[in-house]
Amino acid sequence: MRPEALLAAVAAVALLVTVGIALVVPGFVAEPGPDEPPARLDVAETTLETAAVTGETVTFNVTAFVAHRGGPAENVSVVVRAVDDSGVVADTARDERRVLEGDSEHEIPVSVTVPRGGGYEIRTILYVDGERVDVASASLSGVGALTPPYAESNVGFHQFAQQPAVEYTIDSIDGGDATLAVRSYLTNSGDDPESGFRIAVTARHAEANVVADRTETTVGSVAPGRTETVETTVTVPNESNYYLDVTLWRDGVVLDSTRTAANLDPQRTVDVEERTESVAFEASEFETDRAGGSGAEMDDASRGGAESQPGFGAPVALVALLVGTVVARRWSQ
Repeated sequence: MRPEALLAAVAAVALLVTVGIALVVPGFVAEPGPDEPPARLDVAETTLETAAVTGETVTFNVTAFVAHRGGPAENVSVVVRAVDDSGVVADTARDERRVLEGDSEHEIPVSVTVPRGGGYEIRTILYVDGERVDVASASLSGVGALTPPYAESNVGFHQFAQQPAVEYTIDSIDGGDATLAVRSYLTNSGDDPESGFRIAVTARHAEANVVADRTETTVGSVAPGRTETVETTVTVPNESNYYLDVTLWRDGVVLDSTRTAANLDPQRTVDVEERTESVAFEASEFETDRAGGSGAEMDDASRGGAESQPGFGAPVALVALLVGTVVARRWSQ
């Protein structure tokens, strides 16, 4: 047999064997798949939830909603930093690296624990293969207003519009002492009755700051949505001014306190200085940083460019134009 015929026979046999294997073994010949676009990820939203509150710390559950489009993304990490008002990092937490697939949103939870006080900025940073691809931030204020479970109560001193929550009357005068009947108003703003309270009243000399008398009394159950009055007495030297400090206790924990002035000096009076300060806990919506600066910074910069330019503005320019026109006409005449 000639060499050319032998080679042709061998090639034909090899082709038949290859076709047979392809028919018998599944997946031997891979079908060409569509080209997948590269993965694109960003932080679409972040949510904050108070997890645990103690006397010293607060734990927040931060959930990052990561939007994924395109092909699979490997080594995806989420880092959450809590930065206090002075710029110091209070806590940092990291989610383990994972693979994200599918055109959808993925929830990635991370928890941080911070001291219970002040305000914080919660920064959520998205990494892919160690490279930062997106940042979202949310601000927290009034963290100290969050109450630990042992100090939670819906009962407190009633907030009147024009009068204090504590008032007094002169019950009797014996020699140089005056007995004051002190009445406190307690309101239950919750949905369930509460009990186990006690009221402590301290009569403090307004000038010397010396405690003249102190007394306590127990409080019965306070029904939901109701206001109860609690009465007790203190005895103090007459013809002096006092501050009546009233404190609400339960199980060794101070729940609320208030103060009123008792003016027994006919020549001089004292007032209770009242200050109103908002300490409510607040959490702002998150802001995503994709252009190297926050929207607030860009708005400030644009406003500065539009409003802080030197000059006197349009009205002065119009007056100057009119004056210039009149002078030019007189000069031409």
